[in-house]
Amino acid sequence: MRLETLLPLGKVDPGLRTPDTPLDIHAVGASAALLEEIGYGGLAVEETKDDPFAVLTLAAAATRTLCLGTAVAIAFPRSPTVMALQAWTLQKLSGGRFTLGMGTQVRGHIRRRYGMAWSPPAPWMREYVQAMRAVWATWQTGAPLEHHGEHYDLDLMVPLFDAGPIEHPDIPVHLAAVNTNMCAVAGEVADGVRPHPVCTPSYIREVMLPAVRRGAARSGRPLDDFRVAMKPLVASARTDSELAVKVRDARARIAFYASTPGYRAAFDHLGLSDLASEAKELSKAQRWEELPEMIDDETLDRFAVIGTYDVIGERLLERFGDVVTDVEFSIAVREDADRETLRGLAATIQGADDTPARATIRGM
Repeated sequence: MRLETLLPLGKVDPGLRTPDTPLDIHAVGASAALLEEIGYGGLAVEETKDDPFAVLTLAAAATRTLCLGTAVAIAFPRSPTVMALQAWTLQKLSGGRFTLGMGTQVRGHIRRRYGMAWSPPAPWMREYVQAMRAVWATWQTGAPLEHHGEHYDLDLMVPLFDAGPIEHPDIPVHLAAVNTNMCAVAGEVADGVRPHPVCTPSYIREVMLPAVRRGAARSGRPLDDFRVAMKPLVASARTDSELAVKVRDARARIAFYASTPGYRAAFDHLGLSDLASEAKELSKAQRWEELPEMIDDETLDRFAVIGTYDVIGERLLERFGDVVTDVEFSIAVREDADRETLRGLAATIQGADDTPARATIRGM
């Protein structure tokens, strides 16, 4: 199993609350080098407050073996050609260590934050990946650019803008997904899926992966190398007293996600439809501080992996070891003891065999 992390180390999206520590972009190179030194498999960068491609450029320049990826970059505000060039450049710089993770964002953000027209996201993403791959194929092989679809017509690539071939042209593409339509698209045209943190192991196994297999069957693609990269909901700390604060934040995150219609299917799967409906109404009324109170201990345990640093690695493996190939987690490194704790976590998680997960992905 591959262990990856966001930055800063120990970052946990607090849902309704402001993150404790913002990313220091000047420290990206040093953090990436530390991850490589202690044996981490990968660094993932999300698109929230900083440009993920700029952050990964800094990380790529400071490392030699660490896998690098966006988790995730928002696809639709960029044309497929723009995204193709950003990924191509990072793949060149990193020497083949880059994975392009993409997401769609929800309707409100596409319309009101990016100022774009909305369209059903699954067929849009399918065409987006196909168009982007057409650009890559033109650069690598010199074949004429020809992609014509509902959203994109691409047939012009003059020498000035032809990025040309690179040593590692097969850039893995992962798609963020919750619902079955996007999972099927991932199986059809992508190399991996990134479940949302609310996706429990049973939801991944019983809902997402059958859809992935249906998509793969449509295009006749094998899933031998397909990856499931999970950013789980985790509450972890050095001591039980510190852990209580992290548990409070985990309740807030679960409640916030329950209020979001795009994640409704994961709650319906567990019989929590009423919880999701009530959370949605509270969010509409902007009664944000009441949301965490809705998450009882049973619901908390169904969504979050909880434990102190000495047990959290094993608990992550117990929860996700037979359904995912990649898992995201880290702790803040403030002293040498933290560095060694993180080294131990990396050894524990990455020492696990991913054969059971690969069998689950293929439906065996």
